[in-house]
Amino acid sequence: METDIKTVKSALEALCAKREYCELDIRRKALDRLEGDRQKADEVVAALVADKFVDNARYAAAFAREKSGLQGWGPIKIRFQLRAKGISDADITSALEEIDTDKASARLKKLLMNKWHSLQDDPQGRLKLIKFALTRGYEYEEIDPLVRQITTPE
Repeated sequence: METDIKTVKSALEALCAKREYCELDIRRKALDRLEGDRQKADEVVAALVADKFVDNARYAAAFAREKSGLQGWGPIKIRFQLRAKGISDADITSALEEIDTDKASARLKKLLMNKWHSLQDDPQGRLKLIKFALTRGYEYEEIDPLVRQITTPE
């Protein structure tokens, strides 16, 4: 390996040691640091993958846990974002299986209840609540019973 490639590889190894990156993100960083030299960037990425600094399956699992747990995203939105990062369907499916569905449902219910407080006086509130949950990446079949439960006066 040439000196500039070794320098870039070393810098990217340091980045990867701090957090997970997918191949696409690391390739972009390598291209940027190597001034657009695609061949050298591919060489750096291949070395990082071979040394297990970059692993798309590991990245997908971490991404799914983070987005589900911290941002309250549903599986549809997580799948869409991971596909945009070039992650394989097999890795995405395996990452989504790691999400605790009971915690995700409880999180969705809490999100909907909080949102309902600001919408309950709105005549379109129920519809807006459903749209809110859909944009978070949840399926209608999961949303509808929760919305009925939250919006039905006791």
